[in-house]
Amino acid sequence: MTQKEHLIIFDTTLRDGEQSPGASMTRDEKVRIAKALERLRVDVIEAGFPIASPGDFEAVKAVAEVIRDSRVCGLARALDKDIDRAGEALAGAAAPRIHTFIATSPIHMERKLRMTPDQVVAQAVHAVQRARRYTDDVEFSPEDAGRSEIDFLCRVLEAVIAAGARTVNIPDTVGYNVPFQFGELIRTLIERVPNADQAVFSVHCHNDLGLATANSLAAVRCGARQVECTINGLGERAGNAALEEIVMAVRTRQDHFACNTRIDTTQIVNCSRLVSTITGFPVQPNKAIVGANAFAHESGIHQDGVLKSRETYEIMRAEDVGWSENRMVLGKHSGRNAFRARLKDLGVVFDSEEDLNATFARFKDLADKKHEIFDEDLQALVSDTTLEASNERVKLVSLRVCSETGETPRADLVLAMDGEEEPGTAIGSGPVDATFKAIESIVNSGTILRLYSVNAITSGTDAQGEVTVRLERGGRIVNGQGADTDIVVASAKAYINACNKILHPRERAHPQTADV
Repeated sequence: MTQKEHLIIFDTTLRDGEQSPGASMTRDEKVRIAKALERLRVDVIEAGFPIASPGDFEAVKAVAEVIRDSRVCGLARALDKDIDRAGEALAGAAAPRIHTFIATSPIHMERKLRMTPDQVVAQAVHAVQRARRYTDDVEFSPEDAGRSEIDFLCRVLEAVIAAGARTVNIPDTVGYNVPFQFGELIRTLIERVPNADQAVFSVHCHNDLGLATANSLAAVRCGARQVECTINGLGERAGNAALEEIVMAVRTRQDHFACNTRIDTTQIVNCSRLVSTITGFPVQPNKAIVGANAFAHESGIHQDGVLKSRETYEIMRAEDVGWSENRMVLGKHSGRNAFRARLKDLGVVFDSEEDLNATFARFKDLADKKHEIFDEDLQALVSDTTLEASNERVKLVSLRVCSETGETPRADLVLAMDGEEEPGTAIGSGPVDATFKAIESIVNSGTILRLYSVNAITSGTDAQGEVTVRLERGGRIVNGQGADTDIVVASAKAYINACNKILHPRERAHPQTADV
């Protein structure tokens, strides 16, 4: 096989991943994930959609200013105001990219854009030319390319490449394609577009039929040299192609792929855990690469085979993606330096001594409740501290719950509302229900509880419980997270975290629904 070509990994966890209902992230959370992606050695980080809201703009700007080893990308519709806003947000980036798009399928052009094909081509070319005022690195996507007519796709791509687009991305926006068909589409476009050699062909596949990874890999086999993906396959509807699956498939099956990535695969598991903790979207145990059972063997035949020779049932080494049993376990006798060093290994660097001290104090409190504290506990601890340290309107001061056989559970709590302490009392069908009702008696958020999920962070009866609460009000959906060894306290933290997000509305314009 000839020398391997470079496969560009374009991560859109912070943009497309955030479009999962309830997965919105704060600026600081986006920066934290972006730093983890940089350690993972992702080539391009799509940090957000700057025109969507002031919050999105500030998040993209913050990511652009701290990331130096990866390109930072901002999404923009093919509109001057979008492109200018993206250029402004990316001004501080070491290597900025503007990713602009417009729909090209007949159904989108006719029913959504209400534009003729000629108008779409002209708008696409104009958008690329305007984006090049801010950076030479411009990417163009024909939205819903998977359902677009091939002749028109060729026409649009030739025009935008001539206008200066150096990456052309072919998105399967609605997850409609199947591998053979999608691979042939990429092969055909590369063959038919006259100036195809002047741009990198990219793919962005959605998982509506469970084929996002397969479609992406089929495209790579047929010449695509950039894949757009997300950590844990996060994304709207059924999600996107999972970064960890793409990277490890290409690495494991080098006999089939004439390319390779620069990803540091040992950072995959830590990055997966971080994204899961921040978004509140747990990773299913049987998830490929990063699921808890991904390298577990229960069958006697499998266990015997692995003990004799690992290759009998394992095609990858667990440690190559970040799984390791040789982790430093901290406890109540661990000092500040060991604590700081372990968090640094996990990619957590404190901005100030005050932040370190606050988190270390929480660590000591947790160490009094748990004999051993694992990496997963530390990740949750940092996230919990970050949530509480932010400017929240509602904070938990105290909680007392009475749950007794034959008696109706009751919760008595005190919340700090805008700095003023207020008591609340409620009864419920269980201790968590009573706690939520007591919180509502004070906050009066007017929300509907859409999801209540509990996950044990580690094994053992002293494990921390990580709770995710999803609330909805007026069509706006938010997630809240909380962790504690007391599951009722963790539930209260999660509910309060979600309430704080609801009480700080963030206006967002979805790129597919905003007026063009």
